[in-house]
This record gives sequence, structure tokens and C-alpha cells, in this order.
Amino acid sequence: MKLKSYIYNSSWNEHLDVSLDSTDTLIIIFGSSDLSLIKEPLNEIKDKFTKSIIIGASSSGEIFMDELYEDTLIVSIIKFKTTKLKLFTNKIKDMSDSFNLGETLSNKLSDKDLKAIFVLSDGLNINGSQLTNGINSKLAQKTVVTGGLAGDGDRFLSTWTIVDGEAKEQYITAVGFYGEDISIGHGFNGGWDKFGISRVVTKSKDNIVYEVDNKPLLDIYKTYLGDKADQLPASALLFPLELQEDINSQEKTVRTILGVNEDNKSIIFAGDIPEGSIVSLMKSNSNRLVDGAYNAAKSVDLSEYKDEDLLCIAISCIGRKLVLKQQTEDELEATLEVLPPKTVQIGFYSYGEISPLNSGACDLHNQTMTLTTIWERDASLT
Repeated sequence: MKLKSYIYNSSWNEHLDVSLDSTDTLIIIFGSSDLSLIKEPLNEIKDKFTKSIIIGASSSGEIFMDELYEDTLIVSIIKFKTTKLKLFTNKIKDMSDSFNLGETLSNKLSDKDLKAIFVLSDGLNINGSQLTNGINSKLAQKTVVTGGLAGDGDRFLSTWTIVDGEAKEQYITAVGFYGEDISIGHGFNGGWDKFGISRVVTKSKDNIVYEVDNKPLLDIYKTYLGDKADQLPASALLFPLELQEDINSQEKTVRTILGVNEDNKSIIFAGDIPEGSIVSLMKSNSNRLVDGAYNAAKSVDLSEYKDEDLLCIAISCIGRKLVLKQQTEDELEATLEVLPPKTVQIGFYSYGEISPLNSGACDLHNQTMTLTTIWERDASLT
């Protein structure tokens, strides 16, 4: 495969290579949620790459190699040699339709040659755990599914994905990869630590939690946040919830906050938190998060890699960025320490990350560093 990556920050860092345009070309874009800053380069890509599949999402910070950018556009263009691609897009009518959207996505992309799916969704109008449940219900577990939910900094006002070459709100997009030569690796890790007592969710509906241990969850958060309570929901990103479906469950995930409702003292999360599940507040520090990013890269299976060009899509959570602050680039450096020298790393800070669990089924993660590695096997290197 041929791989080129670009940065737009007032202007392109180099001229776009339009010779890469083809029906076997995938263009991946991550950029500012403020469309006025990136409208011009988005239009240029749409006009110059008329054959290529274009996907993308708004960001809470753009990633290029080991650097963090703000209010820019990051673009990778991948022209595959033998791998075939198929695009899926769908309007998100309502958050309650998330499971059905996942089912539809899997049905549209499923095929005997399907190796992997990369998903990008609106970050505010989707229930990420219901989306992944829907995907899993119709898809073989051997199919790797990764991706993320679009971001909007700590504002939580508006996110976009690319549809027909344009940035649009309330859409989900995905691309399927087909063939024997495509290799998709994946890894994730957090670096958050549980603190305080474990609590039982006593009142919730889907991704809205009203009470834990029969007490309003919002009141509990305000107690921990102190004078930062008036900065909700952004300040609650510093204290995500660890979720365990029951005391015997071996799988644990992290849930991050999308919004609060002062009237009924509830908190809206990026994914479901069922009644009866066990939750615990979490916290972290810079060193633990950087270690988590390093371990995410260590968990990627590169056993079949033979020195080909490799694209790594790093999707990390806005909550991690808020904790890391000036040290955010440390976690980007940590992943590249592990990955092969020919790696080009792009990505974004998100409102949710999608990556397989140990079982192989994909799930929504929050506050994690997730990595998707893409390369096409070169027969001359075997």
C-alpha cells in the first residue's frame, strides 16, 4: 500500500498527491469541530479525490506522530494494492436507535472476505455501548472492529463526521476492509485507578444513571468535585466510572460523562450502565496514563508484520488530555516507542473509543488509549 499524511494549519504542509486517488484509496480525516477553520481544505480534498472513500471525525485535539495539534486538519491517504473497501453511512435519528444502527452496519458490511471494520460516529447523539452491542449481534467475533466517537473539546456542543465529502452532524460512518493481504492490529489500555468504595447502581435507564446506593449520582460527583462542580460536565471527566456488570464479571470497562441533568440529578454517560451493575469512581495521574498508552502499544499483535509501511490510528479520550495537560504528547511518544520504525501515527481525542475485548467482541471504552494498526502484506518481504 502507498501511504501519505498531511497537516493543514492555515496551509498544507505539502502539496496533496492526487495520483493516489482511486476506488481502492481510503482518506482518513480528523479535524477541528469549528468548521469555519477547516472548510477550505475539506472542500479541496472532496474536489481533488473524487474516486476515493473519505471518512473522518471532529476532534478534541488532533494527533500527528508524537505531536498534539488544536484546530487543524490531519489527513492520511492510503492507496491499497489488493485490499477492497466498502463504505457505510447512516443518519442517527435518535439515540434510542443506536442498537439498530449497529445491526444495520454489520448487515451492510458483512461478507466472507470481511477482515475488519473501522467506525467513526457522531459523539453526542449515539449510545456507544448499544451501537457496539448491535454490531456484535450480527458479526462474527473474528472480525476486528475499532473506531471512536467524534469530539468537541470540553464543550459538548457539536460534533461531526464526514459524509459524501462533507462534515455533517448526527451521522455514523464505517469502512469495511476485505481481502487476504490486509492486516488490522488493535490494542487498548487505560491507566486509571479505582478509589473510594464500590457502589451498586440502583436506578438507571440505558446510559442515564439516576442513583447509586439509592443516592443521586450527581450529588456524589459534586461532593468529590468541590469547587469544580460548577464546571460540570467537563470537570467530571477527571473522575470516570469503572463498570462491572456483576460481581462475577471478568470484563471491566470505563464510562465517561457526556452531560448532566440538574432537574432530576442524573448523569448521562457515553454508554449503558445497567441497574444492578457495580461502579467505582476512578482517578489517575500523568505517569499512570503514559504507562497505559505504552501498554496499549505493547498489546498490539504485530507477529505478522514484515517491515511494510504501517498506519497507526491512535484514539484517546478527552478525559486523558485534561489530566495530562502539557504532558499530553508524552503518551503519543510512548506508543511510537513500541511500534515499528515505519509507523505513521495519526488520530484524535474523542468522546469514546471502540476496540475489541479479550473475548474478541468489540466494546465501547472511555478514558483509554486505543490503537488501530493497518498495513497491507507485501509478498516480496515474506
